[in-house]
Amino acid sequence: MNVHDISEGVFFIHTDIQTSELFQGIWPIPHGVSLNTYVVKGEKIALIDLIGDLADVPQQFEEAFTTLGIGFDAVDYLILNHLEPDHTGWLKQFRERNPHVEIISTVKGINLLRFFFKIDEGLRAVRDGETLDLGNGKRLTFFEAPNIHWPETMVTWEATSRILFSCDAFGSFGVLGCRGFDDEFTEEEHVFFERECLRYYANIVSVFSPFVERGIKKLSGLEIACIAPSHGMVWRENPMAIIDRYLRYASYAQGKGEKEITVIWGSMYGHTKLGLDAVIRGIEQEGVPYTIYRVPEDHLSYVLQDAYKSRGLVLAMPTYEYALFPPMAWVLDMFQRKHINRKTVLRIGSFGWVGGAQKEYDQAVEGLKWRTLPSVEWAGAPSAEDLSALEGQGRNLAWLIRAQT
Repeated sequence: MNVHDISEGVFFIHTDIQTSELFQGIWPIPHGVSLNTYVVKGEKIALIDLIGDLADVPQQFEEAFTTLGIGFDAVDYLILNHLEPDHTGWLKQFRERNPHVEIISTVKGINLLRFFFKIDEGLRAVRDGETLDLGNGKRLTFFEAPNIHWPETMVTWEATSRILFSCDAFGSFGVLGCRGFDDEFTEEEHVFFERECLRYYANIVSVFSPFVERGIKKLSGLEIACIAPSHGMVWRENPMAIIDRYLRYASYAQGKGEKEITVIWGSMYGHTKLGLDAVIRGIEQEGVPYTIYRVPEDHLSYVLQDAYKSRGLVLAMPTYEYALFPPMAWVLDMFQRKHINRKTVLRIGSFGWVGGAQKEYDQAVEGLKWRTLPSVEWAGAPSAEDLSALEGQGRNLAWLIRAQT
């Protein structure tokens, strides 16, 4: 674990997780993820959030605490902003090491503690705006932030240092190494982390975008000098950068995406790919940027990342057993779950004996409020006429994206 000073009496501890296991059992993290926890020292000591139940967590925590000159039993309060296991997995062991610690969370968080950990004593439920005085000028205020991204979530504010401990809000994938603050990374590294931040948001937070906007508005009266999330870098030089980024990401759910196109395709024997090539030629003639993903070869995590931010989509898939190509059916199911709304969309595909994909497609995208161009389907290999029509539809889609305000 790495230990950093944020301000007088406030410390940032993080560990980097690099694993082949999927985050939340779904999302690949080839570049890892950081798990962050924070110590606030007044006359009393508060530990804000824990980390997952990793094999060497007790030893790592003990070493980090030794660096700070404290032991486990010195912690008076454990603040749990969020009860997801990557932030609470070591809770039972910590409680065994410090049975007198008072655990603080929202009312819903305390209920989850009882359900998940069978803990009934030493719990304090706090409500919106409630404060905790640690002494020596350190006072914590708790603000409920439901559904960013679990119902029990809250954030914690330390007024003297003006630090917002934001839990999963303003988080990102990607390990930090021996550094931890936004001003310690190069411009090139920030480009990388912005991509990982977008993927984190699209995979985990996008469905809760209205709550993100609501939460940021609620906290707008705070003079924030530093944002300290539970994943990713701590923003001490330019905290508004990550706030503005999250607001931009939230706006994508309302159709205010980037003027670009995400192409998602699958092909059994190459006939749909021939038609897609014609569509791409049309897009290129209009000069609109695009990104291509093939399913199931490319993981849905990355598909979501670009589909979420793009205003335009091309969905190319053959009819499979009188219905949608199954990998594309999964994509569309996740689009519904993650609210990939208000896109301008072109669907194309080849079929054999008869069609059938269109009917299932229409059902799958119902409610997404898409602006759809007429679908283009053809039997077997595309004819010259088919290719001409497909190229024209590619141009039409790109023109519509470019012309949007």
